[in-house]
Amino acid sequence: MINRTITQFLNRWKASPSRLPLILRGARQVGKTTLIHEFSKNFDQYLYFNLEKSEDSKLFANFQSVKNLVSLLFLSKNLSIQKDKTSLLFIDEIQEMPYVLEQLRYLYEEFPELNIIVTGSLLDIALNKIEKVPVGRVEYAEMHPLSFREYLDANNKSEILEKLDNETPLSNNFTNFILSTFNEYAMIGGMPMIVKNYIKEKSLVRLKELYNGIAEAYKSDVSKYAKNQNEANIIRQIIDTVPQMVDERINMAKFGALPFKSVDIKNGLFALQQARLLEMVYPTSNTSPPIIGDPRKRPRLHYLDVGLLNFQLGLHHEYLTIADLNHIAKGALVQQIVNQEIKAQNYLAAPNKGFWARDEKGTSSELDLLYPFRNKLIPIEVKAGAKGKLRSLHEFMDRCDHHYAVRFYSGEISIDTIKTRTGKNYKLLNLPYFLSGWLEQYLVWFCNNE
Repeated sequence: MINRTITQFLNRWKASPSRLPLILRGARQVGKTTLIHEFSKNFDQYLYFNLEKSEDSKLFANFQSVKNLVSLLFLSKNLSIQKDKTSLLFIDEIQEMPYVLEQLRYLYEEFPELNIIVTGSLLDIALNKIEKVPVGRVEYAEMHPLSFREYLDANNKSEILEKLDNETPLSNNFTNFILSTFNEYAMIGGMPMIVKNYIKEKSLVRLKELYNGIAEAYKSDVSKYAKNQNEANIIRQIIDTVPQMVDERINMAKFGALPFKSVDIKNGLFALQQARLLEMVYPTSNTSPPIIGDPRKRPRLHYLDVGLLNFQLGLHHEYLTIADLNHIAKGALVQQIVNQEIKAQNYLAAPNKGFWARDEKGTSSELDLLYPFRNKLIPIEVKAGAKGKLRSLHEFMDRCDHHYAVRFYSGEISIDTIKTRTGKNYKLLNLPYFLSGWLEQYLVWFCNNE
């Protein structure tokens, strides 16, 4: 069993008197079912139902009342409702029967002592199919592929984890050693089944076979949410094309040279975003919170998992001969892995995120990422090397009301004092890639001890 940090949230949820039924989001294969099976060990009674199985789905069909439904569910597991025992009801693959989502509010109202978790691979699509979303009667959490922290834990590298968690700043003596481990993580990715297998077998050949199975499963899922066969065909071709477009601002009308209308591309990408396979991130011109992305402008694509991306691009063997991730695929994957790491730290619906872009009089500037911190938007440069140009960063700093910036690169931890072209001084925190999952921790240190 791979320890998942979201378990800490689940424990708080279980202990809270204000607990509501929990809807756990996440793409297929990120470990949702395994997580809840393990979490169920904290309860006296566990009732698990998978609505893809006909024997389970029949129990939820045509029930007369919530009370009768709950009685039937307990009876099917040869259990009884007992006030002095804790019980977890876990409904998996709930997208198969979306109307069950509407009943969650009534389950909570009539059985508040019952702990209820529902999940599924296409939850957002299922939510679109019901008339009455139980607003205010449920709560949400989101599960992601394994973070570097979880990868280290799965590999029994507790010494590295202890240093990363407790030594801020980390001594630069450890930078190269940890970077090599991070490069391995960036090659393997964070899909739990893949990580487990690689830890056991260390076989890139087997890795590719397993990733092929995951990629084909995602394509098979398309038939469950595409409106017709033509749309299914378009979405499958988008899935094959997306890996080539990561780290680029996309144009719907010219997406990967696919022969489809821009509206079809947009609808296909939106469907894949609801399936949690990718995320479209829109630019903002704001230099202070909130981040308000502009949907009229071209977005960037972030993929579900860097390991899956490597498989689809055929890049795994390149990792064996490089020291700097920025050298792989011309640096196209660096932003993916940094964004993936930052996103993995948040189990709640992420606050609006985006990148900064400015287009004025024939000139343009772009920053890779903005991070909300203490009522500030911290600009983050991802791909610039140790001596990389920082023109866009200067443009942002001249317009913002603070003097903090971050750069992720392959070098050591350091802080530079930099002057923009207009004469404004600001502090640039340089961090090795592997600390992207510890960004919040380092920003606290940076701002408190400049």
